Amino acid sequence: MSTVDSDFVRNQHRYEMLTWPEINEAVAQKKVVVLPVAAIEQHGHHLPIDVDAKLVTSVCQAAGAQSPADMLVMPPVSYGYCHHVMDFPGTISIQPSTFVNTLIDIGTSVAYHGFERIIMINGHGSNYHLVEQAGRQINLTTSAQCLTISWWQLIADYWNTEVRTSGPGGCAHACELETSMYMHVDGDNVRRDRIQGAPHAFLSEPGSAKWQKIDLTLASGPAAIVQWTSQTTPTGSMGNPELATDDKGERVFTRAAEEMVDLVRWFRSRPDPERVDMHAVEPAFPLPFRFS
Repeated sequence: MSTVDSDFVRNQHRYEMLTWPEINEAVAQKKVVVLPVAAIEQHGHHLPIDVDAKLVTSVCQAAGAQSPADMLVMPPVSYGYCHHVMDFPGTISIQPSTFVNTLIDIGTSVAYHGFERIIMINGHGSNYHLVEQAGRQINLTTSAQCLTISWWQLIADYWNTEVRTSGPGGCAHACELETSMYMHVDGDNVRRDRIQGAPHAFLSEPGSAKWQKIDLTLASGPAAIVQWTSQTTPTGSMGNPELATDDKGERVFTRAAEEMVDLVRWFRSRPDPERVDMHAVEPAFPLPFRFS
């Protein structure tokens, strides 16, 4: 039988690079498993369709490289829910139930192997409530704790107060934020001569500014009316991508990775209170769950 190198496992942050005996050691080391979740969808005339997957995965890998003893970063789930974007060629959409069940199955598998902490970090706005649903069910049906968050939530305060120059609505999709981040992560593939966007068209309609605030890092809502993307933008970009710069991207990417490390370290040591069944009579059967 081979001997596992504990130091190798401690210094390896990529889940897929471990053997099964090394996975056992990673469980023993109580590493947090991090799953990037994204989508393949259009991002205007100036950004490739891999924006969501590339940005969230890059942040997770950078955080993992900084703090490998705390986490294992899984290969990403690159496809997500994008039905409303299908008017734009290249977009791939997964049915909501298929998507949620896939995440539940991944999280359940990880918990089955003995990992006690899972983070699902989202990179596509329309995934968020579905990712949260998956995390909720993993918490209620397994022995693991699952935390869900979107990468831009890691840096919202910093971005809004110290970096962004756009107003409300300027950071929504293929916008100042995503374009700046992509310029830093893979600047050669930004079509800089084609950058064109504008805040959602409905924001200029009478009364809409009160009810339909749309922005990744500022308060959105309170009304949600999710229609076809082609009804709100002719280019596929929503926001002010013309304000994006490489420097903004570097600053916010660095902060996102640092915040991710801090989040993982906090979550790794977070207590897990014992569940208490308040029934006076023992339930007659196990509580079932099915998402379909």
